[in-house]
Amino acid sequence: MTIARIASPLVLGALLGLVAFIVFGPLLNLAMWAFAEQWFYPNRLPTGWGFSFWERVFRPRAGAWTSLFNTVLVACAAVALSMALAIPAGYALARQALPARSVIMLLFLLPQAFPNLPIFVNIAAIFYQWGLNGTLVGVVLVHALPGLVYAVWIATATFSAVDRSLEEAARNLGASPLRSFTDITLPQALPGLLAASIFVFLDSIDEFTGTFFVGAPEITTLPLLMFNASMGGNYQVAAITALILLIPSVGFMLVIERFLKADVLSRVGR
Repeated sequence: MTIARIASPLVLGALLGLVAFIVFGPLLNLAMWAFAEQWFYPNRLPTGWGFSFWERVFRPRAGAWTSLFNTVLVACAAVALSMALAIPAGYALARQALPARSVIMLLFLLPQAFPNLPIFVNIAAIFYQWGLNGTLVGVVLVHALPGLVYAVWIATATFSAVDRSLEEAARNLGASPLRSFTDITLPQALPGLLAASIFVFLDSIDEFTGTFFVGAPEITTLPLLMFNASMGGNYQVAAITALILLIPSVGFMLVIERFLKADVLSRVGR
């Protein structure tokens, strides 16, 4: 019994240490590359540290500022487009007795059911015929496609979690359907809709394949800049770009954890 009591915390600590190494090990390596001035084989650690590569990344001619601007612009536009479609769709799926509702919900999952590469290659071929390749509009459309999956499913779950009796009470007091929606339902659903918007934003800023086939080389985003740096052996530049992309991801995930409540999560897919 004594041996078991001693061994149990040790095993648990070893497992936690292993999980921490798996999760934080790559991030630590990424951080070291971002501040490494010299790091050559067979050295296990960088032989020089500094910020010179950060200065190179943010030079006007380096293109990082343009890529950052394009990344944020495309992500915000993708959020606006996705939510403009997801809010009425989610409300209808949550409130109306639609025929084949489960089939409709599954249709929104189709973009995630297949590998991204063939989907974006075919989209690029279609967009080429329409003159959308190499344009911001084309990149926004291709970013909004996977974002609709998160937006519609979370919006549907959010509206399902809103108490319908309050909306019915407003209607009984003479409020129009639009007034009851904007004054009663929408404010209650706002935290879940905000979480859906953040999911779409994070998916957009990390999107590489769609931007590569539809936007490059005219439209460059941070994932494309990171890819080009990695392929060119500029690991410091790639690591710095990855850290820039990591900061909003971590921050927004903390926000999502606050706004996505258990009652909303329990209704996802219902």
